[in-house]
Parts: sequence; structure tokens; C-alpha cells
Amino acid sequence: MSNPHNPPLQLFVIRHGETEWALSGQHTGVTEIALTAHGEDEARALAPTLGEVAFTRVLTSPRQRARRTCELAGLGAAAEIEPNLAEWLYGEYEGLTPAEIDQRQPGWEVFRNGCPGGETPEQVADRADRLLQSLGAASGAIALFTHGHFARALAVRWIGLPIGVGGRFALRTASIGILGYDPARPDVPVIALWNEVPSRRG
Repeated sequence: MSNPHNPPLQLFVIRHGETEWALSGQHTGVTEIALTAHGEDEARALAPTLGEVAFTRVLTSPRQRARRTCELAGLGAAAEIEPNLAEWLYGEYEGLTPAEIDQRQPGWEVFRNGCPGGETPEQVADRADRLLQSLGAASGAIALFTHGHFARALAVRWIGLPIGVGGRFALRTASIGILGYDPARPDVPVIALWNEVPSRRG
């Protein structure tokens, strides 16, 4: 709930830039993988937009690709590591593409089935809920640098939807979403912006 005496809470959910595994569709949880050259350009393109926001906090996943995106976006100096922003733990499916997983488990979807040896949808929902609850009393804008699947988990849990619908939220690399409140009904959480990619300048 927003505080009427302070600026309303806005959570800027920012997915990291492109990696080789993002290109190939391989599921990247704990594997440390660098941004591609294009991914670095994507991250730099975030800077003009994010630079216009007076963030009260900047939080980033511990993974290299998220931390590097934060740095190139111009917010690295203010960043705090937040373990709960890490990507879904894919367990036995780490590094596999959806087609490879489908051969093992036909019809598989991470938001419905989870991952053997990794996290279940319920565990990811609980992790998202814990993070959102920890930020709930804050005000102003907070930047969250995270990952494709966990960003979607944050979005659906913010508006009270079950984790299973997370796969219906498309999300590009180096995109920005804003989780906030309805200005006309300040107790109602809304997704104010989603999957927005700033245009590259210069």
C-alpha cells in the first residue's frame, strides 16, 4: 500500500541485456554468462530513461548478467545485491532449450511444472512475495535488475494473480516494467508499464 505522505512506491523491473543463451533459448539460472556485445548496447540504452528517475534504492540479482546491465545502465554505484532477485533455479533443466525439455517432459511449462532438482512454481511465488513484502513499506522509485522468468513472477504476484499465468507476460531483454498503484485508487496495485525497450540513441 502506498503512503499518502510520501511518493507512491514504484518498482522498476528491469530484465538484463542479451546473452548467448538468451539468443539460443537455453534456460539460464545459476550459470554465469556474460552479455553479448548487443546485450551491452541494450544495457547502455537504458541509461537515458533510467537516468531521469530519482531512485531511492537500486537492487540487483547476484548474477553477472544482471549486475553488468545495472552498471552499464548507469546505476552500478548505488546497487545493492538482492539474492531474491536471482532467476528461477532450473535444476536438471539448466542450459536446456524448451524443445530439449519437451522431449523429456512433453507439454512442460516452467510456470506450471517447475523444474526437477530446482524450484517449483510455488517456491518462486513465495520468493517473489517475500521480496515484494519487504519493499511494501517503501516509497518512491526502486530499481530491480533481474531476469526473464523471475520478473514475470514479480509482476503477476504484485497484482495478485497465480504464478501459473506468468508465462503469458512477454518480456524482451533489457526491458523495463513498472509495478505501481492506480492513481485513482492508490490501494490498488497495477502494472503501469511492461516490456518497454528504450530506443538506442546515437
